[in-house]
Amino acid sequence: MQLQRSAKKTPVTVLAGAIAVALQMMPQAALAQDPADTDATSASPRTQAATDLDTVTVTGFRGSLAEALNMKRDAVGAVDAIVAEDIADFPDQNIAESLQRIPGITITRDSGEGRSISVRGLSGDFTRVRINGMEAIAATGGEGGPNRGRDFDYNVFASELFNSVVVHKTASASLDEGSLGAVVDLNTGAPFSHKVGHTFLVSGQAQYNDVTEDTTPRLAALYAFRSPSDIWAVAFSAAYSDGSTKELGQNTVRWQQAAFNSVRGVDCATSPGDAGCTEVANGFHARIPRYGEIEVERERLGLTGALELRPAEGTRLNLDLLYSKLDASRSEKWLEVLFRGNEGGMDVTDYVLNPATNTLDMMAVDNAWVRSENFKKAWTTEFKQWTLSAEQVFTDTITGHALIGSSSSELNFPYEITFMYDDRNYNGFVYDYSNDKFPLIAYNGADVTDPATFQMSEFRDRPSNTRHEFDTVIADVEWAFHPDYALKAGVNYRKFSFTTWGGIRDSGVCAAGLHDCSAEGVYGIPATGDLSDIYHFNGKAGAGSTTRWVIPNLRAWSDFIGLPGLPARLDTGNVRSVSEKDSGVFVQLDGYTDIAGHDLRWNAGVRYVETEQSSSALVSVGGEFNPVTINRPKYKDTLPAINAAFSITPDLIWRAAAAKVMTRPGLGSLSPGGSVDSFNYRVTYQNPFLDPTRAKTFDTSLEWYFAPESIISLAIFYKDIDSRPLPTEREGTYASTGLPLDLLVPTSPAAENPEGRPWTIRSIENGPGGKLKGYEIGFQMPFSVMTESVPVIRNMGMIGNYTNVDSEVDYPIGTERLFGLSRHSYNFTLYYDTERFRARASAAYRDGYLSGTSGTGNRFEGYGSTFNVDASATYKVDDNWEVTFEALNLTDDYQDRWTDIDTLRRYEYDHTGRTYKLGFRYKF
Repeated sequence: MQLQRSAKKTPVTVLAGAIAVALQMMPQAALAQDPADTDATSASPRTQAATDLDTVTVTGFRGSLAEALNMKRDAVGAVDAIVAEDIADFPDQNIAESLQRIPGITITRDSGEGRSISVRGLSGDFTRVRINGMEAIAATGGEGGPNRGRDFDYNVFASELFNSVVVHKTASASLDEGSLGAVVDLNTGAPFSHKVGHTFLVSGQAQYNDVTEDTTPRLAALYAFRSPSDIWAVAFSAAYSDGSTKELGQNTVRWQQAAFNSVRGVDCATSPGDAGCTEVANGFHARIPRYGEIEVERERLGLTGALELRPAEGTRLNLDLLYSKLDASRSEKWLEVLFRGNEGGMDVTDYVLNPATNTLDMMAVDNAWVRSENFKKAWTTEFKQWTLSAEQVFTDTITGHALIGSSSSELNFPYEITFMYDDRNYNGFVYDYSNDKFPLIAYNGADVTDPATFQMSEFRDRPSNTRHEFDTVIADVEWAFHPDYALKAGVNYRKFSFTTWGGIRDSGVCAAGLHDCSAEGVYGIPATGDLSDIYHFNGKAGAGSTTRWVIPNLRAWSDFIGLPGLPARLDTGNVRSVSEKDSGVFVQLDGYTDIAGHDLRWNAGVRYVETEQSSSALVSVGGEFNPVTINRPKYKDTLPAINAAFSITPDLIWRAAAAKVMTRPGLGSLSPGGSVDSFNYRVTYQNPFLDPTRAKTFDTSLEWYFAPESIISLAIFYKDIDSRPLPTEREGTYASTGLPLDLLVPTSPAAENPEGRPWTIRSIENGPGGKLKGYEIGFQMPFSVMTESVPVIRNMGMIGNYTNVDSEVDYPIGTERLFGLSRHSYNFTLYYDTERFRARASAAYRDGYLSGTSGTGNRFEGYGSTFNVDASATYKVDDNWEVTFEALNLTDDYQDRWTDIDTLRRYEYDHTGRTYKLGFRYKF
């Protein structure tokens, strides 16, 4: 397994080869375009501002690509876009998967679906998202729990709800602040983009996944009416899907070092100098080796509504409504050994140490703590937004804009339940990770399908709720005081609130008094057949592995012990809130200059913003928790920005940009409280006085529009990050934290011995920044540029891009790149597009990346590279009917996770399978 593949040069080589072949085959006449078709750079700023998405009629995939390319060409700053059928027709589960085809954007998947994005190596926390012109946050659940940060969860929305996505990669004074990576504009359909009269479209698909072997529906519909008088228009759309995925594979929950009771018959307590005891204690063993499955079910409903009025020339009013609801659940079934903290009672009967990595590749263990675990959580994300915007042309030279809106995203977990079966002195367990993708994990002693082997020892329930709210008011005015110059000025006010609450209903059976545990060897309620199920793992596993075992039946045990009626205590570390008020003003000058017959378009301006933050949390004082509110001093930022686009020739554009930018600190880090992890002896504190991440950014690009619908581009970017929040870490005693003992989970190692080992005490402070630099190469071309005489070739085309990015950041445990940054990424699309038949295949590659600093003696952790291939085809039966087919994740790419950057010990290896969709589209 490699964090970086040796094929470092492959994307560039493939792209360069494709470009060279295309240019060699291209007729010379194609290089001499008609300037009337492409030269939009000579217009004044006012003319450029008049370009309007909602007046464009897009037909066919090539048409949508051409419109997106025109938007890129006409912009002054660095812009990429996806328009209309580019989203509706591509094989995308949600909007994140649509975005991954834009240069510099990679996505993070959660149980087979895209969830968040990174732009030029910067994670979603550094990217601002606007929906219909207003900033918003959509938060949902999944792996790692609820999203309590500023990252935007794109899987809340179906891609069918949007008709365009615009990504602003460079800052301008008129663009909202808060981003180091990009500002992403998601736009729902505009009523006036449809024909006069009625428009109706409906589509349906049946989805089949080859791992779940289930068939589920996906539906979408749109209705629009545009009045013959062109005074008003309305549009409504809806999208519904219901589906599930399964992740099948293995997981070690990291690797760690620990001393065991005995090794090959030698008592390690009485013989501490024994070579075997020392070797095993110093070697890294799998922390919780296991096979199992994760099943995620998602039911997604999205609705949009829009009313547009044009009551008089120069007057436009828009009301946009958006509603989305995601109902989901995640269940997990595992059979595992809890080495974690319990090694002192286990006997190692045999082992194999890999000296190159200091990893215990094989271990045979008696007196092992075996656990069968059944887990399920459910959540609902409900997103609502309304925006009312207006444009008024006051005179030939003065135009005003205003927007008011509100959005909310509420994430509710009604339950997060786990029941555990334990056998705490199991003899005959063995693991062998010499094949660490599909290791041997075997239980060769007592029958693990027999409920009598186990006792129900522990249960958990952790309900929670997280809510984000945004209220926005924006107003600006543009004065085109000269045919070549325009002055813009505006104000904005945003009020943002974040609240989160958590409850805990965790306990051991004995601690809760649910069973008499006075007899020796009793630590739970004996498991029985009527309270249990037999689970069969049907994924790929190492030869000889145990693939059938008994698991607790969640509903039966919940009823048996009366779980809903048991008292719940506050999850004090997750009862907190943040209130934020952002106010700003900007002024920007847009200009056009003719330099010796060459067009120069530019803008220069400055944005001034003030940020007020107040945060609250429960804080331990004298062993009791009390609410504490911190009002931090207001901080101010002055953010200048300049962008320029120079036409070296009518078809060759050079762009340059420079700006100061900032991103406010993550919401989850701003409260005065903290949380306790008593399984890993770790306490984490937040910090309400964190400063924003501030940076200076520089961008330049060269774009050659060498033929209609075609481009070759090179963009170079550099970010000098001045400061950023930085995690800190120290060791200490639990008593030194001042936290009460009742925060320790009763069945955790720390509950039995709070000072059994030093505690890791983590916080986050204002720290130094780092450097980020990289480049993007893009290529787009219909093959009709090369030939019009070969019918098949002239209907084909290609889109491709490659991004190389790196950074250098100081962490407490060493210098490395930013979390979430993939050094290499690329994607290619090959399409065939005619009036009757359209087909596309798209491949996306992302290099490995870091996800955190890790723990248990490991230095950093992260994910291996991914390579996904999707395809789609559409056949037009007549003017109204189309038949569609899509295939997702044809590579059945495995999620490959590792811990420790020096050895890359495999942490997780699982897959979700391929998805196929067959459907129809009807339009009139």
